[in-house]
This record gives sequence, C-alpha cells and structure tokens, in this order.
Amino acid sequence: MVLFRHSMRRFVREGSLEIQTSNGESFIVGDGSPPSCGIRLADVRAELELLFDPEMALGELYAAGRMELTRGGLADLLAIGARNVAAPGKARPIAAWQAVRRLRQRAAAVAPRRARANAAYHYDLDTGLYRLFLDDDLQYSCAFFETPSDSLEAAQLAKKRHIAAKLAVSPGMTALEIGCGWGGLALYLASRCGVAVKGVTLADEQLGVARRRAAAAGLAGRVEFALEDYRETHGRFDRIVSVAMFEHVGPRKYDAFFKAVADLLAEDGVALIHTIGHCGLPVPTSPWMRKYIFPDGYIPSLAEIARAVARAGLLVADLEILREHYALTLEHWRARFAARRDEAKAIYGERFCRIWEFYLAASQSAFRHLGFVVFQLQLTKKPNVLPITRDYIAEREADLRGSLAFRQPRRAARS
Repeated sequence: MVLFRHSMRRFVREGSLEIQTSNGESFIVGDGSPPSCGIRLADVRAELELLFDPEMALGELYAAGRMELTRGGLADLLAIGARNVAAPGKARPIAAWQAVRRLRQRAAAVAPRRARANAAYHYDLDTGLYRLFLDDDLQYSCAFFETPSDSLEAAQLAKKRHIAAKLAVSPGMTALEIGCGWGGLALYLASRCGVAVKGVTLADEQLGVARRRAAAAGLAGRVEFALEDYRETHGRFDRIVSVAMFEHVGPRKYDAFFKAVADLLAEDGVALIHTIGHCGLPVPTSPWMRKYIFPDGYIPSLAEIARAVARAGLLVADLEILREHYALTLEHWRARFAARRDEAKAIYGERFCRIWEFYLAASQSAFRHLGFVVFQLQLTKKPNVLPITRDYIAEREADLRGSLAFRQPRRAARS
C-alpha cells in the first residue's frame, strides 16, 4: 500500500524500523540511528489501522498478535515511536489527533460512581498478579532511587522514608492517605513514625489486603482502612498524603480535589501530593492507555496543578521533580513481569500478558522520551509551618534509617 508506506516514512524520521507487510514486502523507515527494530503485520487491515490511528492501533495490534516483532524488543519499538512523536517536525495528523483528544479528556468529569468503576477495573485485579512484579510491600508507584543501582525493594523503602520526612510527622499526629493501595505507606507511617492513619481506597481487593496486613502487624488499632471516596471523607488531619492517585482525578475535578484537601487539612497541617506529571505543555493521555489500563486517566502539567492549588487557598511549600526514577522503577517491573510471565498467563491469559507488556514498556518509554516525570508537591495553609531550608528532610531520612525516635523539625522563624 503506497499510502501506508508514505505515511510511515513521513512519521518515522528517527531510529530504524523495518516493516514487513502482510503480502511479504518489506521496507525500512527512519534515519538508521539506534534504536533498531523490525515488525511484521498480519493483514491489510492492520496497515489501515496504523495509518489512521497509530496511537491506538500499535497497542491493539500487539495485544491481538496481529503485529509481531521480528527484530529488537518492544521497548525499542516504543522508543522509536516516542522519539518521533516528540520530534519537532512530527507529522501534522499526530498533532491534530492529540489536540482533539486533549480537549475531550479535559471535558470528561469523573463522578464518584465512575471513579469507583475505574478503580475496580485496574486495582481489583487478582493481587497475585501484582505480587509477580512489585516489591514485597506492594508499592505500585514510582520508587525513589538514591543510586541507580538500588534494588527495587531498597528504592521503594526510600520512597516511603522520603515522603515521611517531607510530611514532617511526629508521634501522635493523625494522617489521611487518599488512595492507600495495599496499605504499605500507611503501615509505615504508623509503625515507624507513630502516626494514626486513615487510608481510603475505591478498590475492594486492595482494601481486604490492607486490612489483613494491618491486623497481622498488630496495627489495626492505629490504622483504619475504608472503602471511601475522598469527597465523602470527614474530619481534620494533621497530615494528608496522596501517592499515584491524582492521575485518576481528571482536570474538571482538580478544584474539588484540592478543596477537599484544604477542608480536611488542619490549619498548621502539611499535605504531600505525589503524581505523575508532564514537564511541558498539557498533552493528552494515550487513548490506548485510557481504554485498556487506566480508564479516564489524565496526566497533568505543572501549570494545571498549580492553578487548582491556588484556587483552593493552599500554598506550595516545596516542589520536587523526580525525572529518571519512574523509568528505573518500570525497568524493574518489566524484568520481573517477564521472568514470571507464565504465572501471569495462568491467571489472566495470553492477551492480558501482551496488553501488560505493552503497558509497562510504553510507560517506561514515556518517562524516557516524552517528558513525563513525577511531581511531589508539599502543600500547607500557612507559610511558616515548615523550616525555611530543606535540611530537615535529609535529617529525618537519616533518623528513619535508624531508630523509631526522630527529631522535631526546626520551625521557620516568624516575623
């Protein structure tokens, strides 16, 4: 198909991609630079799907087995795609699709009932699946690598330590975790920092695991887990933390989210929001990812977050951007998933495995090539709640590496 070949040559300008069509013909596109990869398409319809909607078709064809790799790996193929999407001279159809999709995604409102259904779709999968590739604590978010050679377990522990240090918690405080997952961070704050924690989730499977873990650790009296939307939570908390949940809120609900944080946070409280973000202008979330992995998922830009924070009357006390950390995290997850792929297949089948291989590889590519990062925003209601320098964070991390006891943070000088 002449149009297909012309389109692929126009789109793939960097890297090297060999394409074998269904009639046995092959051609190479790109400038010959690495990475190098080869694919074979099973039918003419696959060519048409790639031609008219490559962002959706690439993952669907791989999941259905209608596109096979003949050379290189899935990460190589997705790196080629990401580099060319990000290239300054990318094809106009791609830019047009992205603009339309961004407008549609920003217009979508995630109501509580829909949020519950979205959470169930992804997080109510068999916990045995997640145990195949996550660390022992079931941390399903970006780890914090103090060195690139850290193990996944060490980096996930460092993430919890880093967050606890930024929260500047003290024994006897109360904390709310919005989107508590399987309970690992809440149990850490309770056991290591002496904090009374309420964790809320919308996933039944996660809730059951979290409660069993709290009971087994003897922390059921200090940690409460509830199946609850944050918009239905009441009370005041000294600390609020949300890790890898904000991506599910949706732009039309940003104001409601930060208003809830402001309403639930004590006057001298501290909140920490840990979310995937985009370091440039707002971009649409992959339509394939929204359909098959995270329904209604949306990756915010910093400007989109900052405007909503300001409208809620909250102050940004600190902002940290984690750049390579999620790419390293995903590298570990992909290797672990591949090593235990047969076990995943026994739970959910071959097509599911191919979808999740594509999901993990595409996510890693986004963090390596498309400007995706992780934002950690520290929020307060008052300007002088925390020390005036960041030294206390490292001091608290050092304390948490050792005993349970740790020092009180030095308060900011008041005028």
